[in-house]
Amino acid sequence: MTFHYRYRKQILIGVIILLFISTTTFFIIKNNNHTVKKTTKKKIIVEKKKEIKKEEINYIEVDIKGEVISPGIYKLKEGSRVIDVINASGGLTENANTTVINLSKKITDEMVIIIYSNSQVEDFSKTKEIENQVIDYCNQKDENSLHNDACISKDNNTPTGKISLSNATLEELMTLPGVGESKAKNIIEYRTSNGPFITIEDVMKVSGIGEGLFDQIKEYITP
Repeated sequence: MTFHYRYRKQILIGVIILLFISTTTFFIIKNNNHTVKKTTKKKIIVEKKKEIKKEEINYIEVDIKGEVISPGIYKLKEGSRVIDVINASGGLTENANTTVINLSKKITDEMVIIIYSNSQVEDFSKTKEIENQVIDYCNQKDENSLHNDACISKDNNTPTGKISLSNATLEELMTLPGVGESKAKNIIEYRTSNGPFITIEDVMKVSGIGEGLFDQIKEYITP
């Protein structure tokens, strides 16, 4: 065996060993990368599941009456609006009138929503008179009277269904008796220039609103 042949054989064996080591190393690295990717993916999925569990959904109950298909008490997600309660109750009847209702208002727990009829809205002052009579009858007069916790109290410091002169929209102000678009705009212009109303009597400082009109709207407004 010559010197050249002997060393050529050793070189060939060395190349084969080097190829074997390189191939083995490649597959080990590839498998490790695949394992890391799978582990990372599983970790992300687990973290997402944990985040979903943290989100708690709160519910509130409201009572809707009047011109809806199915009046009653409904349980809705917190943050829902009046229109969502109407939809939950089956929608409006053909006789319903929502011109005095703020459909976009967010609901609160134990809230009472009354959807009026066309005839009630046409004669709204009479409707308010009847409503006040019902409230007086419902609330406990003395210790011998029936006690009903579901009654709407007239002593509540937060008036229900009244229009805020300082915050109402143009459309809401126009629902007041005798207040059209022109007077409603005058109210908004006044509070923009002078700040919020302090008392309901301040509305008589608005152009076009005197004592006569004030007497018509005073029971429906708050500062």
